[in-house]
Amino acid sequence: MPTITTKDGTQIFYKDWGTGIPVVFSHGWPLNSDSWDEQLYFLASNGYRAIAHDRRGHGRSSQTWDGNEMDTYADDLAALLNHLDLKNATLVGFSTGGGEVVRYLARHGSSRVAKAVLVGAVPPLMLKTDANPDGLPIEVFDNIRAGVKADRSQFYKDLTTPFYGANRSESKVSQGLRDAFWLAGMQVGLKNAFDCIEAFSETDFTEDLKKIDVRTLIIHGDDDQIVPIGASAHLSSKLIPNAELKVYPGAPHGLTSTHRDQFHADLLVFLTS
Repeated sequence: MPTITTKDGTQIFYKDWGTGIPVVFSHGWPLNSDSWDEQLYFLASNGYRAIAHDRRGHGRSSQTWDGNEMDTYADDLAALLNHLDLKNATLVGFSTGGGEVVRYLARHGSSRVAKAVLVGAVPPLMLKTDANPDGLPIEVFDNIRAGVKADRSQFYKDLTTPFYGANRSESKVSQGLRDAFWLAGMQVGLKNAFDCIEAFSETDFTEDLKKIDVRTLIIHGDDDQIVPIGASAHLSSKLIPNAELKVYPGAPHGLTSTHRDQFHADLLVFLTS
């Protein structure tokens, strides 16, 4: 398996498909790079070099006790881009991965990056605070932590319902897709999964967003039950200079699967424009 070794000795697994201008994908919680396979195949088949890694603690990467926070996630992404010596890359981040991409650009700059795409992304801040009154109360994330600790297998199965909008009357989500989500979740180290909840919910990306200096496309479903659009994409699109916002009517959080064809079309247009 292709891996890189970070400065703290962590092994990061990655996929590298096709040739051409690089597009690098960062996945959501509690998934891994397999969740991007359809996008990797699509882009590699259309003349791009498509790359995705398993975040530390997830999938086939090392299950580290420490470093399960956004600064280190961003540093791991930087290590991957540096190892592959990528230039003119587009970074695509979904959910937690959107935070990872934003923190990377703020922390490491855009010398290797031409564009960014944020999909159902967690920035600027998921947690409700005095400065972020439209965020979600801490009890929401405490309940996630409790679910992961008590019975993570059943929790991940239950999470697929709001994640893919399977509780909506028009939903056509397959059991296979939900099973794949569960399988990915069961590959995350328990400590890594637990720590990442704080990372995606309590990290404030407000100042990071203001530092982004590459063309940015934001895609979000207006029926996202995991990362509500009002406290995420609508705010991020105002903080990132000249960001483009595309709202998918009725789309859930997992729109890269449920609205795959629309997402692929929009992604390809953005890459070629």
